[in-house]
Amino acid sequence: MASQDVVFTVSVTAISRALILRDRLLGRMSRIRAAASSGAQIGRHSIPSDNGSLDAFFVQPSGAPAQAALLICHGIGETVDHWIAAQTLLARHGVASLVFDYAGYGRSPGPVEWRRCEENAVDAFRCLQSLAPTLPISILGFSMGSGIAAAVAGRIPAARLILCSAFTSYREAACVLGVPRPLTAALPHIWDGAASLPVCSLPVLVVHCERDRAFPVWMATRLADHCNGRAELVVIPNHAHNQAFYRPSPEYWNHILARLIPRQAS
Repeated sequence: MASQDVVFTVSVTAISRALILRDRLLGRMSRIRAAASSGAQIGRHSIPSDNGSLDAFFVQPSGAPAQAALLICHGIGETVDHWIAAQTLLARHGVASLVFDYAGYGRSPGPVEWRRCEENAVDAFRCLQSLAPTLPISILGFSMGSGIAAAVAGRIPAARLILCSAFTSYREAACVLGVPRPLTAALPHIWDGAASLPVCSLPVLVVHCERDRAFPVWMATRLADHCNGRAELVVIPNHAHNQAFYRPSPEYWNHILARLIPRQAS
């Protein structure tokens, strides 16, 4: 088990840093910042954790009170800065949101460890409860964050679980990304929807992109099937894996807004 944990830390650290560097070199970060228009109040927060503090952005509507709150667990190749445009879109439609960096990401110190990722999500949820004490809070997991969000859903009083661009399990994700199946035995057997979702009592929304080149649509279908009738599945046509935060649009986010604030049109 210790060796599997080491493999996780080394591989996730290497992949995440490579993807974040790629986005900076390609100018994607400046385009995301430019897309973060007005209509939102943005605050940077430090969330206490067992290994120091976690860097986080809390974004809320600037013109009217928020009607719902959302905790976002981001993916393997992102930091909080990747999500600011999506958060401002949510704020303009009445949803306050908190996105945080796991230990080992961005300004959050410490090594990347899968158990700590889950603990970080629980700490971030508690922080959001203090920032939005009167609002229903849902949890959204994106890509790698979908495994984390599903794993902690039973430990927090969330209103809803939202899985975006998700995978069926960590090992299965490695397989579809090109790791030979026999080698996945070196990875921890974690973030398996077949184990976490049947016992999850929350309503679940599974949102997937039709042109997702990382995780195929069948993974989303299988995740929804694991929920024993408590899940809705939405497949967004003509969208790619990271489009939700690279180029956030109502075409994608209205499906989520409609579940967080029922009056929103889907």
